[in-house]
Amino acid sequence: MSNELVNSNHKKTFDLEDRTAKFGETIIDFVKTLSKNQVNNVLISQIVRSGTSVGANYMEADGAESKKDFRHKIALCKKESKETKHWLRMIAKANEDKRGSCNVLADEAHQLTCIFSSILLSKKDNK
Repeated sequence: MSNELVNSNHKKTFDLEDRTAKFGETIIDFVKTLSKNQVNNVLISQIVRSGTSVGANYMEADGAESKKDFRHKIALCKKESKETKHWLRMIAKANEDKRGSCNVLADEAHQLTCIFSSILLSKKDNK
């Protein structure tokens, strides 16, 4: 399976391996800016798990042994990106001063969710 998608409207290649890795790295950098307290500690733990697992699951999908395995791993990518968006909402609630950063990251999580949904739909048609 290839880790690149071509957007036919713009003839631009998107490297999902790099994009999902950068997303995880950005999540790590972001949580380092949060104050440590009882609420944030739990939220940080959750978002680091979900935000970094998007890329890990994508790497597994890229090396999938079958179409079924590929679809399963891409579905996990979609699930983890949606979960990350949820944790960002909770972090924004607990840290009003970080709402802007959370919104930017949530937008990227949403875009990744849409990409993975699109992959799942296209692979469903091609079984």
